[in-house]
Amino acid sequence: MGTAKHYIDRRVARTRAALHRALISLILEKGYDPITVEEICHAANVGRSTFYLHYTGKDDLKQHGLDGLRRQLADTAARAGRDGAFGFSLPMFEHARDHVDLYRALAGSRGGAVALGAIRQILSGLVRDDLTANPAEHPTDAIPRELVVQYVVGAFMAVLTWWLDGGAELPPHRIDAMFRRLVAEGAMAASEI
Repeated sequence: MGTAKHYIDRRVARTRAALHRALISLILEKGYDPITVEEICHAANVGRSTFYLHYTGKDDLKQHGLDGLRRQLADTAARAGRDGAFGFSLPMFEHARDHVDLYRALAGSRGGAVALGAIRQILSGLVRDDLTANPAEHPTDAIPRELVVQYVVGAFMAVLTWWLDGGAELPPHRIDAMFRRLVAEGAMAASEI
């Protein structure tokens, strides 16, 4: 019986992965808003009833994908002992390296703005969590916390874009060290204001 459950779980995972790939492909092709569930099903080669067994609609599908990325970044950071101090950064650089073609396509496509905006939301949430969990490490007396969040996420996205545009030749741990140094020096300068 355990084997049957394991088989079903793999089938579910494969179906969900196919639906996520189809959504990303369609976003890159035509943007998010005009996509229909029917198009997603066709691109993933699944029936509408199968789609609705897993998701309530395309927004639900998108949100589940984003939630999965957020969990993956947080889990990877926690396993590596990188909680706090912007532990999301190295896992995110590694994710981008592992999916470099997707990230490059997102940066250059009209539909990519939706996906990149969603990634910014994920990172903003992780930074907010970090600032809340470690207030002593991130003094924000003179600077509003939300400005710090936007500064860190904006800096990260700029470094990520620069790195990908350059062919992602530096290993993730090196670009991560550079990002962390830039953020630490910026935060230090800001605390002197």
